[in-house]
Amino acid sequence: MDAVITAGGIPAPEDPLYEYTQGKSKALLDIAGKPMVQWVLDAVSASQNIDNIVIIGLESDNPLICEKPITYIPNQGGMLDNVRVSIFKVAEINPEADHVIMVSSDIPALTTVMVDWAVHTADAHEADFYYNLITREVMEARYPGSNRSYVKLKGLEVCGGDMNVIRVEAATGNDELWQKLINSRKNPFKQAALFGYGTLFLLLTRRLSLDDAVPRIEKQLGIKGRPVLCPFAEIAMDVDKPHQFEILRADLEKQLAGS
Repeated sequence: MDAVITAGGIPAPEDPLYEYTQGKSKALLDIAGKPMVQWVLDAVSASQNIDNIVIIGLESDNPLICEKPITYIPNQGGMLDNVRVSIFKVAEINPEADHVIMVSSDIPALTTVMVDWAVHTADAHEADFYYNLITREVMEARYPGSNRSYVKLKGLEVCGGDMNVIRVEAATGNDELWQKLINSRKNPFKQAALFGYGTLFLLLTRRLSLDDAVPRIEKQLGIKGRPVLCPFAEIAMDVDKPHQFEILRADLEKQLAGS
């Protein structure tokens, strides 16, 4: 399988992380002695399941190190454009590519074990899109005080992970819907509205289960999706705010001190 690391984004002055980045790329923000994206790149490139790596959002003149073939694509503007262009690049590099693993550059606690788990999970099923979900219990046990946002399903509260697997062909259709999904990715109520207001009502009344949500999503998207309950809080611990950066910096420095 090939991998795409999304590394676009320069925090604006009004962004909570601007005091750390000061107009520079978020992906290259130093955390525990490395650019944030280097932690992710190390985890992905060490996997025996990954062949080629595409990083979108950075130029090639950067300090990153990688032993595997790597291709850089400059930021294309919007998230949808970045995702689509990077997957097309994967298909160009490897015409036999079936699925691609998409990883955000701002989950520096990612490990190779987690990457391998995601690849093997996708290999065990036939779906177009594998979306990792982490329960509140798993998240708060690993990162108390992380203040993630959760979707309240029937008997379950989950947040989304920033490492998912998608079939190459599935990423090339229905631009309008993909853009709406990306724009609503941090708002579960907007997401539910995309699948019909009956879905939104069930979500609001906490009567929507994970099993109920799957066919609704498949019907609307026209692809076979598979939400996966992931045991790794690290893939949902992205750096959006200063307190999350500080939690991860302390965590990674502790790991380095113990190694």
